[in-house]
Amino acid sequence: MLLKQKSTERTILSLKSVTKRFGDVHALREVDLDIAKRDIVCLVGQSGCGKSTLLRAIAGIEGIEAGTIALDGQVVSSADTFVEPEKRNVGFMFQDYALFPHLSARQNIAFGLKNLDRKAAAARVEDVIARLGIEALVDRYPHMLSGGEQQRVALARALAPQPHILLMDEPFSNLDRGLRDSVRQQTLSLLKALGTTTIIVTHDPEEALTLGDEIVLMHKGGVVETGSGDAIYSYPQTAYAAAFFSQVNWLPAVRKGDWLETPLGRFPAPCGSSGAVQLFVRPQAIALSVDGPTARVLGRVLLGEIEEITLALPGLADPLVMRTSSRCEIEVGQEVNIEVAAKDVMVFSADDAARAALHQRS
Repeated sequence: MLLKQKSTERTILSLKSVTKRFGDVHALREVDLDIAKRDIVCLVGQSGCGKSTLLRAIAGIEGIEAGTIALDGQVVSSADTFVEPEKRNVGFMFQDYALFPHLSARQNIAFGLKNLDRKAAAARVEDVIARLGIEALVDRYPHMLSGGEQQRVALARALAPQPHILLMDEPFSNLDRGLRDSVRQQTLSLLKALGTTTIIVTHDPEEALTLGDEIVLMHKGGVVETGSGDAIYSYPQTAYAAAFFSQVNWLPAVRKGDWLETPLGRFPAPCGSSGAVQLFVRPQAIALSVDGPTARVLGRVLLGEIEEITLALPGLADPLVMRTSSRCEIEVGQEVNIEVAAKDVMVFSADDAARAALHQRS
């Protein structure tokens, strides 16, 4: 488990060895995590990895069996401590938005402000409405709103109590792709402007990389790796992370002294490494060359700006996938020379790489 250390002055949420089981299944397995103030953090992973359970545990919707959850220095969950959700000052935005159908948008936004007097609550509601620019929606009922409009009203309701942390469970998954991109960017801009500490659950690697100041990759109830989007994509510390955030080509390797011999060529072995290894190469790292290894073109698919080419390479059981933004003047059945730069080769232990490759194919 690889975690980035944060200064205690900036930490607003701290999880230590958090464990939760449902019967014999470990939904959360000794999760350690620190969240810094004002950060937008994405919990990402396959369905069933524990990310939504972790979000619900932070909110107080689920209890935990072991470990501690501390919010702003106060323990709110442990084996013998439990602070009720309404006393945590945590905003929660559900995947389906969960707007009350019998209340107008304005009334939905005001629902969580019952602890304020009427005048203060009304002022808070008007403030959040103005910040989100949803004045035209406030007198409509949920069934009169589009998916994007419902999302904005649900966000306003979650932000109105001015929570310490905003928790969002797959907040954009119910929107079509075109709308999802624009609403996601608007939401990100707003959260940044407000300085709201936010934890977003998503199963989409691209969405996590787009949104998160910090990415937390989960698998089978545990944290696999954390880091900024650039670090976790460009310099993954585990094969699982490398395979999760992009398609990879999986290459067997034979160690010969300081070199690794592969069907795609010879690459330097990492300093201090030992034991069997496997190499990962992303499709965009492969390029046509003059004198590299020879491969046969199996297929070409146009993916808009990108062209995907599948190649048969001697020594590989599976086709090699290459992606390029250049239009290649090649034909199916033709033999071509290919190459990859040593800096674009990721080396992992053979066992770790095998597990990651199985995950990618599932």
